[in-house]
Amino acid sequence: MEIYLIRHTTPLVQNGQIYGWSEIPLAESFSEELNTVKKQLAVSFDQVYSSPSIRCVKLAAGINSYVIADERLRELHFGDWEGKTWDTVDQDALQIWMDDFVNVCIPGGESMLQMAERLRSFWNDLMQHKVTNVAIVTHAGVIRIMLALHRKMDLKEIFDIKVGYGQIFKIKSPVPCK
Repeated sequence: MEIYLIRHTTPLVQNGQIYGWSEIPLAESFSEELNTVKKQLAVSFDQVYSSPSIRCVKLAAGINSYVIADERLRELHFGDWEGKTWDTVDQDALQIWMDDFVNVCIPGGESMLQMAERLRSFWNDLMQHKVTNVAIVTHAGVIRIMLALHRKMDLKEIFDIKVGYGQIFKIKSPVPCK
């Protein structure tokens, strides 16, 4: 099996805006970015999965007409911080989260560990399918965690994985995540 992890294209947000589960518009460059992504995908897909966020579903639909949206592929839930900017959230709470973002829940949201559990569930379900090529259109945080699980990295190292808008990561012959 080959899995293509694809990040959504550029969103139209203000600098520093926190938008995990928020529905936000895409930048005017969407069509151009979609074409760039499609040129890099010289393969047809047996299955295309997407986060239910519109910014992901729109890209997934541009890749394949049939898309399965799965709630487990959502970005980190930033709870009370959704829609705010990093400099406007409670700085003490932000520091507590930054000191241990793997285990600490964002107020009203979730921790990276909780997010990793839902992604592990998706991943292990995916491994039960008899398919050759799969595309997963999702978010930077999801891609980082999926790569970390696949590479057996510690979750506290996920920000070492750089994930650009429209970037594609290919994984061959994955194994279930433990």
